[in-house]
Amino acid sequence: MTTKSLFAFVVLGPAFAGLGCRAAAPPVTPEVIAVTRQTLPTDPADRAWEDAPIHESPLLLQDLVEPRLMAASTPSVRVRAITDGTRVAFRLDWSDATVDDRPVAGAFTDACAVQVPAAAGPDVPAPQMGEASRPVEITYWRASWQAVVDGRGDTINDIHPGATVDHYPFEAASLEDKSSAQQEMALRYAPARALGNAMAGPRDRPVEDLVADGPGTLKPAATTDSTGRGRRVADGWSVVIVRRLPAGAQPGGRGQVAFAIWEGGHQEAGSRKMRTGWVILAREAGK
Repeated sequence: MTTKSLFAFVVLGPAFAGLGCRAAAPPVTPEVIAVTRQTLPTDPADRAWEDAPIHESPLLLQDLVEPRLMAASTPSVRVRAITDGTRVAFRLDWSDATVDDRPVAGAFTDACAVQVPAAAGPDVPAPQMGEASRPVEITYWRASWQAVVDGRGDTINDIHPGATVDHYPFEAASLEDKSSAQQEMALRYAPARALGNAMAGPRDRPVEDLVADGPGTLKPAATTDSTGRGRRVADGWSVVIVRRLPAGAQPGGRGQVAFAIWEGGHQEAGSRKMRTGWVILAREAGK
């Protein structure tokens, strides 16, 4: 081997060897950075997330208002964000050893939420669901809703596999399927649905848009135009929430966003949750 060929091997060999290595891990950032792409990923498994910066945000107890959460559960949430200039997709990943996605008595469902100020400006409302006359917008995902969207039915046996039913008015054999008598009976034994309670389902998406102007004021938004998709992963949940960009989000601009996580197996529901304060939401400059 000549000196020239030996030099080429020493210099170029490692470079070619490196071609088989994995791509570099995405950067970890102290704020949520929304990178710009032409299309938004709607699934946590989409490869578009692979190079999106990761912000890991520590979670705090909600111990300010009743009912409080006094024992910590989920320690942190990992957040990535991608925008197309009109909407923004957040991917939230967190650890959870158990799957809690059944709407049964005495149990609660795993869930997460993204919160932004309703109005743009440097003076943001309190992160604890806003303040009077200073509202926030919240998009809320529930594992139980995701199970329904993914195809789980609404019968006793769907929710309690292996259960034996002696008599259940919804499915009484004496009533013709989809007849007016069956529908009347179903409403009689499902008052929430009869009154149009949106929480009673059935659902065509696993998220709901909400508004609040302080603790205890949470209510559905006029419409839900956000979408979402959650997947169970090896050590917890990976959830994508897609909503419109917060008011005033300009290229190179900096706004605020907050997150919340509910662990159903830890009896977390409503205000009993782990949460963040406001986190900087930065949008890529010039895009």
